[in-house]
Formats: sequence, C-alpha cells, structure tokens
Amino acid sequence: MNILEDLEFRGLLYQTTNREGLQKKLDSEPVVLYAGFDPTADSLHIGSLLPILILKRFQLAGHIPLALVGGGTGLIGDPSGKAAERTLNTTDTVSAWSQRLKDQLSRFLDFSDRLPNPAELVNNYDWLGSLNVIEFLRDIGKNFTVNYMLAKDSVDSRITKGISFTEFSYMILQAYDFLQLNQTKNCSLQVGGSDQWGNITAGLELIGKTTDNRAYGITMPLVMKSDGQKFGKTEGGAIWLDPAKTSPYQFYQFWVNTDDQDVIRFIKYFTFLSKEEIGRLEQEVKLQPEKREAQRVLASEVTKLVHGDEALRSAMNITQALFSGNIQELTQAEIEEAFKDVPSTTLENDELSVIDLLVAAGAASSKTQARKDIESGAVTINGNRLNDLENRAADLGRIGGAYLIIRRGKKNYYLIQFNN
Repeated sequence: MNILEDLEFRGLLYQTTNREGLQKKLDSEPVVLYAGFDPTADSLHIGSLLPILILKRFQLAGHIPLALVGGGTGLIGDPSGKAAERTLNTTDTVSAWSQRLKDQLSRFLDFSDRLPNPAELVNNYDWLGSLNVIEFLRDIGKNFTVNYMLAKDSVDSRITKGISFTEFSYMILQAYDFLQLNQTKNCSLQVGGSDQWGNITAGLELIGKTTDNRAYGITMPLVMKSDGQKFGKTEGGAIWLDPAKTSPYQFYQFWVNTDDQDVIRFIKYFTFLSKEEIGRLEQEVKLQPEKREAQRVLASEVTKLVHGDEALRSAMNITQALFSGNIQELTQAEIEEAFKDVPSTTLENDELSVIDLLVAAGAASSKTQARKDIESGAVTINGNRLNDLENRAADLGRIGGAYLIIRRGKKNYYLIQFNN
C-alpha cells in the first residue's frame, strides 16, 4: 500500500491539492514535506500528535520530513479555529517553548544521518526574525489581495468579532515559510489539520507566483469524538505529551477509556498497526465489546509510542493494581503517579484512630459516617478491608513507608502521606 492509499485507509486524507500530480511525484522520488508546530505552550498536546505521526508515516515510506517549530509565527498567533485574539507571549517565553517542542519532536522522528532520508528540525524564527518589513511588504505582501485573504475561513470567521492586523498577517507569514522551505530545502508538500487549508493554499499561491516549482498540500480531519466533544480534552484539561504535565498513567487511562464508537477510528489515526490487525480488532469490538481489547491495544500502542516501554509497563501495572485492589504491589513512584489528582492529606500524627483518619482525609463527613462506612465494609485501606474500629493509623502499614490509600466505595480514593 503506498502512502496516500494508507492515509486514505486510515481516514487521514481530508483535502488534497492535485492528488494525481502528488502521487506521481511520490512514486518517482523521495519528497520533502513539512508540518508546522507553533509554541503556544511549553509542551505539545495530543492534538499535535496526528500531524507528527503523518510526518513519521511519510518518513517510513521513504520521504523526508521537516518538523517546523514556529519560533517566529508563535510570536504572532494563528487565528485559525480561534474565536478571539490570542494573548501574545514574550520573545524569551516563545524561545524557551520552541526548544521544548524541538526536544519533544525528536522523540518521534528519526534524525540519524545514517538514514538515506533523515528528518530535520527547522525554526521559522531563523528567517522571519531578520525579515525586513519593507522588503516583506514589497516582495511578498504584493502577491496577496485583501479580497483573497478575507475569503479564507480563518479570517472570515473572525471578521464580525474582530481580527487584528497582527493575526491577519499570519497567513502570509506561513505562506512565506512554505516558499522559504521550497527554495532552501526543496520542500514541495505541506501537511496540516483541515483548519490549515487556507494557510496551506496561500503558500501554494505564493510559490506559484514567485517560482516555477510545483508544490502540494494535504490536510487531515480535525479529530472529534463521536459524541461531539472535543478530542484531547478531559475534566482535568488538555492531554499533554510532556509526562510532567500528563503522567503516563493518566495518558494511558485517556486512551483506554475511548468509546466503542471511536476506538477503531483512533487506532487507524494514532497507531501503525496493519490493516489486517485493525480489521481483527474491529470484529472484536462488534462481537465482544465488553472485553475492550481494542481500547487496551490503542492505549498500549500510543503510550509506548509517546512515553516508551518502561512508562507503559508502569501505567499497566498501576491500572492492574487498582482494578484488582492489590495496591500494596505499587512502588512509591507509582503511588505518586496513580493518585496525583485524588484528594490528598499530609499528617504528622499516626496515632489517629481509623475513624479520625477517615474524617481527616475527607473520606467521611463525620465520625458517625466513618463508623457506618467501616461497619458496612465500604472502606479499604491499602487494598485491605477495614473492619476494626479500634485500629490506629500506625497499625495499618504504609506503602513505600509513607502512604495510606483509602478507598470508599468503588471509585472514591483518598491519599494520606505521613511526614514522619
């Protein structure tokens, strides 16, 4: 299966310019392509994972990916898909975030010189930062009419609410990126989300007007859940690629909780499983959805891809321990990761009775409620059923020498850490 057929099978081809011409070029030579990632935070999130993996798929097919970090355009702000003006960040902030993004992108693409088609990282601040405004307006700006720019969705959708000249100019800056890479890196293909179509075609327009080169564009669909909710968002916020912002366990849990209606589509988007294996998993979802095999495969594949084998093993170990109730099998590091977002309390006194302990942790609203919950068997501590009202915290044994984990009911967890 060639690269365009593979993308089509996976549902990743949303729009393509001159597909026949692009197919001929892909068949005849290694093609240089790029996708851009603006540093709007100190980490990429899983919304950026799709274009990253598109670059990886092209590299595996023998083509040459450029991962562009928008150190220049990140200072301006892309109006695409935004209802209001972005907050502008300082040059130092964007520069620091650009370096973080470079480090993250390096985890997915192979930059080894030993390859015939090594990937390359580029930063558009290298050419935009020294751009002369007069030359830019005369040589680049004259190629775009205001009418042409107003017709683009990214601008048109903001006209009624207002758009600054700063964000209005973003389209031309991204078009200039494509021209710059076309002339200096022989880049002939830009890929991005469907919200980037206007910016991509603006680049094609500029290349067509200023050179004799042929260039192409591909967009992929914006990822949405079947229930209409935005992909990559949870009650706790965005799902980040940085393990310090979203732990590997949280990351794994996000994927393993995928709805049956979404799981095969997400497997096609975010994994490199074969067509045959995806077909088998699709049958499993239809015939035995309660086993959730497809969700576990999706979670394992993506967590391993983003965080590596060791982090995947830890995430699966935490998941299994919480499911079975064998919490005492977890390491101190795994405890800290698994219960990062549950209510936590730090205590000095381990002479508290278990009733006072439940109240102090917030697991019971009163001593009377704590007593009732213990007597009904609704409380476990460190995975053990609590049934002795006379126990003290010191009698219960700590995980990692520091922690007690209270579970009330099936899903309500509370973490206690002792300083002594």
